[in-house]
Amino acid sequence: MTTPFSPEARRPACGCCRGLSRRGFMAAAAGIAASAMAAPRGARAAPELAAQPPPFRIDVHHHLTPPDYLTALHGHLTVPAPAANWSVQKTLDDMAADGVATAILSVSTPGLWYGDVTAATKLARVCNDYAAQLARDNPGRFGAFAALPMPNTDATLGEIDYALDTLKADGVAMFTSYDNKWLGDAAFVPVFDELHRRKAVVYVHPIPTACCTNLIPYIPDKVIEFGTDTTRTIASLVFSGAAERWSDIRFVFAHAGGTMPFLIERFEELARMPQAAKMLPNGVRAPLQRFFYDTAQAANPAAMGALRQLVAPTQILFGTDFPFRNGIDNVTGLAGCGLSVAELQLISRDNALALLPRLRA
Repeated sequence: MTTPFSPEARRPACGCCRGLSRRGFMAAAAGIAASAMAAPRGARAAPELAAQPPPFRIDVHHHLTPPDYLTALHGHLTVPAPAANWSVQKTLDDMAADGVATAILSVSTPGLWYGDVTAATKLARVCNDYAAQLARDNPGRFGAFAALPMPNTDATLGEIDYALDTLKADGVAMFTSYDNKWLGDAAFVPVFDELHRRKAVVYVHPIPTACCTNLIPYIPDKVIEFGTDTTRTIASLVFSGAAERWSDIRFVFAHAGGTMPFLIERFEELARMPQAAKMLPNGVRAPLQRFFYDTAQAANPAAMGALRQLVAPTQILFGTDFPFRNGIDNVTGLAGCGLSVAELQLISRDNALALLPRLRA
């Protein structure tokens, strides 16, 4: 039986959707640079050089908004305008503009939860079925991090089974907190135990938290609190011992890990305290360097510089945050971060292939 993410369903419709190999990417980059230097000043580029290269990037931070999601949240939660105005065609157009071969889709803020377990359970299924159908309709172009009806444990475990076993999703998507509980909280142990058993990919995106919403009315929560809440949930996983307990989970944190790289000295200071040290037998950097981080809203020398001081290039993944940002912003930003061609290849494609090997098909 062919599933939405099986090799049959993923087969690209044309050769242009097949990614470049590492050797091909580097050869192409070198060839274009050499041609540019060899061309006489003022000469026009040959038509074959002016053409767009085949798409090869893998975007792990790309949002979708199923129509039924908008309907279900009406009167309960406010969907930001970029998400409310999302469409499949806009997504495909943006992917074409910035050379993205495959986008791994996820639901963004405001999420699914407004206190109704039944509603959240139905909504998660609607979103996951929609993403799977989108993958069937566009072979090779889409994957998905499945939406979950967190914080309800039973409903979440049921949707994990359906999304990973039936739909063959690439992983699951979570938010940094639920009802003022961050992901290292004991309330989530059964869910993470199951994800650890499955060696699942868990993509983590920030969300406004009740404790810290609208603190400065003229500064949107996404400007400061999104990065801060990402750091809170990373700290909760690390200092509770959860990151060591669930070491087989491949965590991916949005926006370069929020403010965490900048606060590494404070993390290390806390890790020296006796109680914290007991939770971190290998030190605080070990779990932080095992996590993955995407480049969305962080494709600038300051953010990338801090992150690259902490983690290897193999832990950084390309992400656009579409529709909240255009993908070309990320491509252009990364080009100014002092990354080598080899590092750009890792970030743009190879690291995602290692994390999600089914994309090699």
